[in-house]
Amino acid sequence: QVQLVESGGGLVQAGGSLRLSCAASGRTFDTYNMGWFRQAPGKERESVAAISWRGEKTYYADSVKGRFTISRDNAKNTLYLQMNSLKPEDTAVYYCAADRFDQRRILVTHPDGYEHWGQGTQVTVSS
Repeated sequence: QVQLVESGGGLVQAGGSLRLSCAASGRTFDTYNMGWFRQAPGKERESVAAISWRGEKTYYADSVKGRFTISRDNAKNTLYLQMNSLKPEDTAVYYCAADRFDQRRILVTHPDGYEHWGQGTQVTVSS
């Protein structure tokens, strides 16, 4: 089993920044691709960003490209999401998740490709 705990959410004004963290424990973090997802009220969960287990490949949803940066520190078993130039439409609960399979060669962006999820952290961007 793997446990994921997100932190760093909060209330911020439009144009502001937040840094989300996801602490992992319970299994080998550094051999799994990781992803950030978000879910706004009444909407489906959507992929925001993903990073390969070695960190050399990243994916970003078009809506966050150029504003968000995903990174990982395998020595600390921690995943990050730096969010800049935040917009009200970024308001959602943000979740981190671990790929179902270790050392997968491609980055999967659909939630079904991920097995373990954190409890989520609320991000609210005011206009």
